Amino acid sequence: MCGITGFWNTSIEVNADKLQELAQQMSDTLLHRGPDSGGIWVDEAAGIALGHRRLAIVDLSPEGHQPMLSANGRYAIVFNGEIYNFLELRQELTKYGHAFRGHSDTEIMLAGFSQWGVKQAIERFNGMFAFALWDRQERLLHLGCDRLGEKPLYYGWIGQTFLFGSELKALKAHPNFQAEINRDALTLFVRHCYVPAPYSIYKGIYKLPPATLLTWNGTDIRPAPIPYWSAKEAAEFGVANPFTGSEQEAIDQMEALLLDAVGLRMMADVPLGAFLSGGIDSSTVVALMQAQSSQPVKTFTIGFYEDGYNEAQYAKAVAQHLKTDHTELYVTPAEALAVIPKLPTLYDEPFSDASQIPTFLVSEMARRQVTVSLSGDGGDELFGGYNRYFWGRNIWQKVGWMPQALRQTAANALTSVSPQTWDRALGGLSNLLPSKYQASGSGFKAHKLAEVLAVSDPEAMYMGLVSHWKNPEALVIGGLEQPTNLTDRQRWAKVPSFTESMMYLDTVTYLPDDILVKLDRASMGVSLEGRIPFLDHRVVELAWRIPLSMKIRNNKGKWLLRQILDKYVPNNLIDRPKAGFGVPIDSWLRGPLRDWAEALLDEKRLQREGFFNPGPIREKWEEHLAGDRDWQYYLWDILMFQAWLEVN
Repeated sequence: MCGITGFWNTSIEVNADKLQELAQQMSDTLLHRGPDSGGIWVDEAAGIALGHRRLAIVDLSPEGHQPMLSANGRYAIVFNGEIYNFLELRQELTKYGHAFRGHSDTEIMLAGFSQWGVKQAIERFNGMFAFALWDRQERLLHLGCDRLGEKPLYYGWIGQTFLFGSELKALKAHPNFQAEINRDALTLFVRHCYVPAPYSIYKGIYKLPPATLLTWNGTDIRPAPIPYWSAKEAAEFGVANPFTGSEQEAIDQMEALLLDAVGLRMMADVPLGAFLSGGIDSSTVVALMQAQSSQPVKTFTIGFYEDGYNEAQYAKAVAQHLKTDHTELYVTPAEALAVIPKLPTLYDEPFSDASQIPTFLVSEMARRQVTVSLSGDGGDELFGGYNRYFWGRNIWQKVGWMPQALRQTAANALTSVSPQTWDRALGGLSNLLPSKYQASGSGFKAHKLAEVLAVSDPEAMYMGLVSHWKNPEALVIGGLEQPTNLTDRQRWAKVPSFTESMMYLDTVTYLPDDILVKLDRASMGVSLEGRIPFLDHRVVELAWRIPLSMKIRNNKGKWLLRQILDKYVPNNLIDRPKAGFGVPIDSWLRGPLRDWAEALLDEKRLQREGFFNPGPIREKWEEHLAGDRDWQYYLWDILMFQAWLEVN
């Protein structure tokens, strides 16, 4: 795992020393991603500079140093990530006559590009990666990203200079960078709590979408990324060609594939462990790791003293059963709050999934003992784990038969009745809301249920449930909401059910833009490599072939994974309602964070900065402080932007 950056100046001649100096400035901002070594390579004649920071994981020798040139001298590369099947590719390439001086996967990539070409080589890679490849022969610059979006890569043109880097801070270190905030991206942020790809918070700067390749020849024509793999096609092919074996055969085949995916991700020349929450996904990963390890696997869990936010005891029970080398750390509110000032620099652009705090803390703890940690991310999207997948269907069955006008009338009634009658008004329907809303007051549940009742179809219901601010254009001054994978229905996979649509949409939106961003920045912020076995593309493709009935059964998700895990961990240690990886932002905003939040949400300040309409923000802040409503998600969006703006 590493940090990469660079630029291509096509407008004026720049001498090698200056190219080196600028690339070094950019590379130095990524020291946390690669503390072990660094390097710069320049092509003075072309105006190309590549920078690299290395976190040595495989082949710790100087033979793995980057930037690296191919054996034939044609290609120069900077690469962040891991190619897990590099040993298999090495054997294949050896038969073609390639010889290797070291044992790094970077060298295998370069040989693959030389042998098969860029696109054909990427299609053979099983891994997580972001890279920049300079073709000295054809004078082409290629940027590539892995299939599911595990590794980040930002890019953009500033005049005639093309910039790229693992994080925005690297681009900002170039003297030509222009930091103009993209108000359209800001509207997307306050809806989603993240800025979705391909957008970034800055105008003219983009994120390379998952499974794409961008190739530029240095001309005035600025190309769009081209996909080399498609989650949409994987989903559509899977449901059109379903698994036809028995349930036991499906369990056995998925278990074998997961064992292989986990085993590949256990290859490292440095200490390795895993995050363990005690839930199905992380417990499955740890169980399959321990099944292939002669030594106790190192596992790590964060605990909280607040009721409702602590799963450490469940993780400890799983660890004891599997006999892992388990470390847990109970975090005080003060320790968790101390992370907040680090977030704007850690994420480089606004990001407001509050589980960013515990994710950083568990990464920080793990890094004291290991350099690589596996996680269970991706299991919910692939195997039907989120509560909305089954209650979303149920609640629409309850209310979908009603004419929309009648549902709108009911919605209006729910939001207008007095607090004393909320509970009676909600009746049994409120029990169908997600678990995270069950602990909320009746008023909050009434408004949330009203949002569901008011929508036109189940797809719109999903859109509402994954949105924070529902009308962001009215909140962001001068912002227009741009199309995304979520809002452009032409991009949706054609799958048989509403549930599968939600699973697909989460895979191409929430997973890469929230979950994977959170893991990458939190782990790399402490120089820890995170690896995700569930996102092996072979697992993704097989999961889409598994019928939905083997994923969601009796209003429980992950049926197939549960059958696999049952072989390793007793069901009584696992079977409990799904919980998120959260922190009590709601009470903190009324307590220890109140003064900090009040300063950032000050009406005069909001007016002076000119990004937000202060009215809706102040209204929600006052209702939250009074305890009338729980607006923690909406307010955290604004606070994270304000904190980011203050730093940037």
